[in-house]
Amino acid sequence: MDVLDSLLGAFQQAFSPVTAAFALAAIGLNIHFGYTGLLNFGQAGFVAIGAYAFAIGVVVLGLPWWAALLLAVAGAIGFALLLGAPTLRLRGDYLAIVTIAAAEIVRYTVNSSLFDDVTGGAQGITNNPSQDTDYSTDLDALNPLPAGRITIGDWVFTSSALWWAIVTWTVVAIVSVIVWRLMRSPWGLTLRGVREDQEAMRSLGKNVNAIKMQALIIGGVIGAIAGVLLIMPASVAPADYNTRMTFNLFTIVLLGGAATILGPIVGSLLFWVLLQVTDRVITLLAGTGALDWFADAAQLRFSLVGLALILLVLFRPQGLLGDRKEMSFARS
Repeated sequence: MDVLDSLLGAFQQAFSPVTAAFALAAIGLNIHFGYTGLLNFGQAGFVAIGAYAFAIGVVVLGLPWWAALLLAVAGAIGFALLLGAPTLRLRGDYLAIVTIAAAEIVRYTVNSSLFDDVTGGAQGITNNPSQDTDYSTDLDALNPLPAGRITIGDWVFTSSALWWAIVTWTVVAIVSVIVWRLMRSPWGLTLRGVREDQEAMRSLGKNVNAIKMQALIIGGVIGAIAGVLLIMPASVAPADYNTRMTFNLFTIVLLGGAATILGPIVGSLLFWVLLQVTDRVITLLAGTGALDWFADAAQLRFSLVGLALILLVLFRPQGLLGDRKEMSFARS
């Protein structure tokens, strides 16, 4: 029964707002990496900027939720411009170094005690009405579902949890349709051309740096919106936006299939199901004493995820839904 309950809980996690938010952030990263070939290891920075801009906009500046959302989008655009202007001319490996450093700068900045009054420092901003730090009340008020617990099959949701799951997955669906339309347009074909051969695109009169900047902005804005959705059921804290987040997002993109519309969504669903199943199995094994030899059994799941990513890149680099022809690093 414990095993069955663990599996049901793991599959319920697949439809949670967190899974949807990671799927959305992975869609943004897929525009950077999958479609444009930008090796962006700083997507966590865009997610953090979106989350903090929204929370600060509502809690500190007293803005309505829609204005705070616009502030998050503006923050992502500004970050993309600052990041892209000096770096998009760099080679892929140098770009990776710069972007991961930029994301860490964002995290350390919001973590600094100098900005405690605005960002909350290391504690972040808690979504708590009793402390006047609530930033989701206006959106919670739009919830049409009955109060209390709602049962769907073997799953039990609170009204708020189910509402936010519906909202976040609806946003994922809308953004996916928009990206699908963009990638079928001439602009989307141009992105692929930039990914495959920048010099050939320049010879055709295309402004390659401008195209890469556009992709960086669009993917970054999607990441910022994901950051807003990610903090709705919980709080915003700098520890959540470390390099592990970007690593997880790359795992999601590669698992589902880069340069595909549904790849990030399928990848996020599978990633969180596997992570939750692994976590629950490890917890059960730890309870029996089978993992006493391992110093930190809770971190074992991330080691297994890393191993899975290595095997995936070696044996199926295009992911579950991807096309090997789309992945330049997968070609022999």
